[in-house]
Amino acid sequence: MCRTANQTMLDWLYSAQRFGVKPGLDAVARLLAACGALPCGARVIHVAGTNGKGSTCAMAEAVARRAGLRTGLFTSPHLVRFHERIRVNGEMIPDEAVERHLAVLRGLAADWESPPTFFELALALAMRYFAEEKAELIILETGMGGRLDATNAVPKSAAAITPIGLDHMQYLGDSIAAVAGEKAGIIQRGTPVVSSPQPEEAARVLDARARALDTRVQYVAEPSPWPCGLVGDHQRMNAALALAALEAAGCPLPEAAVAGGLSGVQWPGRFEEVFPGVVMDGAHNPHAARVLADTWRRVFPGRKARCLFAVSADKDVSGVAGVLAPLVEEWILPPVDSPRVSAPADTAGRLRAAGVDGARVRPAAALGEALDAVLRAPRPVLICGSFFLLGQVRALLDSKPYRPSAQ
Repeated sequence: MCRTANQTMLDWLYSAQRFGVKPGLDAVARLLAACGALPCGARVIHVAGTNGKGSTCAMAEAVARRAGLRTGLFTSPHLVRFHERIRVNGEMIPDEAVERHLAVLRGLAADWESPPTFFELALALAMRYFAEEKAELIILETGMGGRLDATNAVPKSAAAITPIGLDHMQYLGDSIAAVAGEKAGIIQRGTPVVSSPQPEEAARVLDARARALDTRVQYVAEPSPWPCGLVGDHQRMNAALALAALEAAGCPLPEAAVAGGLSGVQWPGRFEEVFPGVVMDGAHNPHAARVLADTWRRVFPGRKARCLFAVSADKDVSGVAGVLAPLVEEWILPPVDSPRVSAPADTAGRLRAAGVDGARVRPAAALGEALDAVLRAPRPVLICGSFFLLGQVRALLDSKPYRPSAQ
């Protein structure tokens, strides 16, 4: 079958995953300068943190768009299609723009001794598209960390830091202070910084970094009072952070825009009830699992879930299981089309090692069959653990092709 030019260019982009993750800003700064993506002429909000980054970005974008600003939004990972990562005024980047901008980037980097990574290319593509579309406000979500994340090569108007916990410890360190040091790396001299409430050891690191750069961290103290389209008390704190970030970046915040943006915001995979009693949530670390458990108890008081669960090999399964096990009646472990996700048998062993009753753990042969089984079973159902699982489930539910990435 003949492949389209867009598929060919995406194949080239995906092939860059073989270069892995290369922390550092020199290469991406060179790429952004070479392709004409900087300076961008727009206000930029840069968001880092362990949990809640995507939701915070989505809420800030929704409010800013309601306020009349032309918005650019860059997030990761995607669930089903790469195009989800790059949006202008809420609309995904079209195939034609992906093809055209990737062709330019491919030509630029053709003879580079150290080729750009997948994530660096995705960011450069986004920034070129935002400039072309004359975005007035750009919201960038870090891929991982902050200090050496490719997004940190883009000059910013304000920095926002969501709750910090332990994740990606092989890259970011095995203590809250170490992780906070990486997240604090997005703080820029003299630039406003807003933050969610943080553990004391994280706040000390953020405050010290800010003082050294002639700025200060403004901590969000209270949840937003406005109704929010995303479920959970934690989302009201994320909403407050999103509004503080917009204010810090000098964006207008008329009450009608705040009310309409927050009430109408949608962000898949965050306690998303895809059918009555069927929830998808991307909780994949203990902090996110605690937030999920608190929300579950409020929405489904006294009820246990059949849980369709998969997790990446580098995640703290014991920590996640310890939080979720009291809420789970049965763990169903399907295979997922991602090299990062553990095989069902491996996940089963890790759950049993974490103290989960082996009789409640059931590996499945195929995701489609497992999904059909849980959807036919009595509700409620929880689908969680990995965004790769959520993406493949979403593709099956919507009958759409699924193309995951490792980054």
